[in-house]
Amino acid sequence: MKKIGRNDPCPCGSGRKYKNCCFAKDRELAAAARAGREAVRGGLERAAHLHRAGDLPGAEALCQHMLQIDPDHAEAHILLALILHELGRLEESAQSYERAIALSPAIAGAHYNLGNVKLAQGKRDEAVVSYRRALELQPDWSEACCNLGSVLEDLGRTEESVALFRRVLARRPNDVLVNFNLGNLLKNEGKLEEAAACYRKVLAVDPNFDDAQWNLGYVLAEQGKSAEALASYRNARPQASKFEDAYSNLLFMTSYKATSDPGEYLALARGWEQAMIPAPERLQARARRFEVAPLAGRRLKIGYVSGDFRQHAVSHFLERIFANHDRTGVEVFAYYTGDRVDEVTARFQATAEHWAQVCNLTEVELLERIRADGIDVLLDISGRTLGNRLGVFARRAAPVQAHYLGYFASTGLTEMDYWIGDAVLTPPALDYAMNEQVWRLPRTWVAYGGNPQAPRPGGSRAGDGVLRIGSFTNLIKVKDASLELWARLLQALPESRLLLKNMEFARGKSRQRVTEFMASRGIVADRLELLSAEGTPQWLDHMAFHDRLDIGLDPVDVVSGGTTTCDALWMGVPVVTLQGERVGSRMTASILHGLGRTEWIANSPDDYIAKVVALARDPARRAALRSTLRAEMAGSQLCDSLDLTRKLEAAYAEMFERCQSGARGQRTAAP
Repeated sequence: MKKIGRNDPCPCGSGRKYKNCCFAKDRELAAAARAGREAVRGGLERAAHLHRAGDLPGAEALCQHMLQIDPDHAEAHILLALILHELGRLEESAQSYERAIALSPAIAGAHYNLGNVKLAQGKRDEAVVSYRRALELQPDWSEACCNLGSVLEDLGRTEESVALFRRVLARRPNDVLVNFNLGNLLKNEGKLEEAAACYRKVLAVDPNFDDAQWNLGYVLAEQGKSAEALASYRNARPQASKFEDAYSNLLFMTSYKATSDPGEYLALARGWEQAMIPAPERLQARARRFEVAPLAGRRLKIGYVSGDFRQHAVSHFLERIFANHDRTGVEVFAYYTGDRVDEVTARFQATAEHWAQVCNLTEVELLERIRADGIDVLLDISGRTLGNRLGVFARRAAPVQAHYLGYFASTGLTEMDYWIGDAVLTPPALDYAMNEQVWRLPRTWVAYGGNPQAPRPGGSRAGDGVLRIGSFTNLIKVKDASLELWARLLQALPESRLLLKNMEFARGKSRQRVTEFMASRGIVADRLELLSAEGTPQWLDHMAFHDRLDIGLDPVDVVSGGTTTCDALWMGVPVVTLQGERVGSRMTASILHGLGRTEWIANSPDDYIAKVVALARDPARRAALRSTLRAEMAGSQLCDSLDLTRKLEAAYAEMFERCQSGARGQRTAAP
């Protein structure tokens, strides 16, 4: 457009020269416009400063004022939208981003941030649209690619997500974020080798990418490569606490591996204290002596350390012990290392004379607290599970220290004196797998509470005449050996279906793993009932669901059932187990000994199949068990929590007396 000269005719049509007509007015308007833009720019800079300083209300007010000056300022709408998102006003934030996009459609950041808001609103399909548009405008944007891939995975569109990541990596093979996110996706899909390759690519570019080191360690542990996993964890040790958690997780996963040797696990467990406890502290713990008064004329001080004083499988067995302790002979201290509190927590708190929630205490602070309380016998109830405080035991907090109930393998600690079991759970032949001295109770090592509020067993509610065999246990316990045995059972019992129920079936990959395995053995999907535990969220519903189960199948090879076994028996469902060669695979065998139903304990896979088939062919026997097994169980040793408590108290006292005589945790004198 041609510029108007001062001596040209004024475009307003007055006939006068421009300099004598509208020139001054136009200059004034232009100056005002320039001043307005400068004011908005300055105002937005001040608003951005307030935003960075955390003054969100002040930043919002200033943005709103700037938009009164210039309602069509796209950058002002974007900054306001960002502030509104952080204030939690998601709908207003989305509207501001949409206004900015209408004004300037080519701003990739506005589309990306709108995707984040839509995701926060739960509108994942709309988030996908926004992230895709951001990537169209800025194809090399790693964060947008990773967010889009994550949402696609959440929507079950995993193949699209993988394809997206691979397209980006075809152009930029060393993109750290995309490789990391692809690795996470492949890890979740169980494609461990490919996931490990992605994490290694990340670390080749950025050796200090700690999360890639942690995740690589996790993948290697899942593959049973414990030494390599530990090396990866060591390479990512910016925080001792995170390394400690990773090491414990490695031990937990290794203990669940059917292919791992118990001796290999024990060597790894022994290495934990070498890695986590400084040598001077270990030497100090070994040399420490406690000045404690003899038991004559006083009560024995018992301390329980656990992260499971809440609704948890362990609490079902431990709660009755707390309630039955003889307060004339023992003084009970509970150290709760968890942070979740529920009605079960309240019951524990009511039955413990001394209660302390210690989740916020450091290892040293908790150690000092326990020593100040003068505990005689300290019990670890967690092992390598969540919330454990084995670092306190490794530093020697009490004259006698023992593990009980919460774990199925050795703690590996030099300063853990005893591991409490029984003759079936922990026979002498398995002592080689324990760093502790095994203390065998003269009875089954647990007692089931047997809640009378459970619904009465009502027979098969399915009403379709189908024989259902199965388990409601955690799927992590169901290895290929269990699936192989159960496939053989389905082949031997063509009228049967396999009923499995657990939380893991809420995820498609867990369901796929079972269906594909069974399909490879000729078992069609119609014979599988794989149900998510989300369908029975309440305990009463879960217990009542046992009426659909005819015969309980205990997992084999690594870790058998505990609470799930007892729950099934309480609902009148017989459970068949294969007594294994590890402590973890003998829990149901010990439980059945306590019940007096040793005929359901198999000694070989063929024996396991024979016992299940015999029960399947005898519906009258199973019907009788529905109505009589609960009463039988209630009158058995398995439900005699008072007897168990007295046996434990006697064990604690003898442990303490041995300690007083100088025989602390010596294997040679195992009872």
